[in-house]
Amino acid sequence: MSRSYEDLEADAASVSVEGWDFSWLDGRATEQRPSWGYQRQMGERMARASAALDIQTGGGEVLAGVPVLPRLIVATESWPPNVAKATRLLHPRGVVVVADSDEPPLPFADEAFDLVVSRHPVTTWWKEIARVLQPGGTYFSQQVGPASVFELVEYFLGPLPEEIHRKRHPDDARAEAEAAGLEVVDLRLERLRTEFCDIGAVIYFLRKVIWMVPGFTVDQYRPQLRALHERIQRDGPFLAHTTRFLIEARKPA
Repeated sequence: MSRSYEDLEADAASVSVEGWDFSWLDGRATEQRPSWGYQRQMGERMARASAALDIQTGGGEVLAGVPVLPRLIVATESWPPNVAKATRLLHPRGVVVVADSDEPPLPFADEAFDLVVSRHPVTTWWKEIARVLQPGGTYFSQQVGPASVFELVEYFLGPLPEEIHRKRHPDDARAEAEAAGLEVVDLRLERLRTEFCDIGAVIYFLRKVIWMVPGFTVDQYRPQLRALHERIQRDGPFLAHTTRFLIEARKPA
């Protein structure tokens, strides 16, 4: 028997959205993963590094899954609940978690790290990354690409202009990295299938990924949510597409 809108809303509106763990969506939403395996590749680079920085670590979940960490490892995060969660998760691994505003400058000296990583940064401050990298050091990052999950975003906000669709394009990342003096050695973009199987998954996702529909609240969007619930009940999962790109850049030796 299908669950009522009221039941699904209450469930999704009350659950914690702290951290960057999406396991609550298991069985309720699916997202195709990029082919390159970011965490595995990041782990390979961590095992070879001597001093590493993970920018915008979230709750520390991705970094915590790396098998071998460098002897010196630091992570930054701006959102206080995530800082606390990352500290609990990463301190036992020897990771220092620094509360940082995600605005330049990074709170580290020049040439402090031979590896800088970041998974889904909100903003990439390329000049700061180049500054804290040692000569020959590497920046390795998986990022959200252009128009990611825009089928869902535009369901709530309506059609967005082309310049908004074009934001976060990997070609722009390449240009900015090169302008900061880095050499881009790998750049890949993939468009990936995402399905929301019930309205609870939609509510949870928009509560957690707060920049998708800025200012989202269940109260404000309840009519649209209820209509989307009826659509999913009638037609099956709501289909959207995420975009992800992988970028690796090196500082000349």
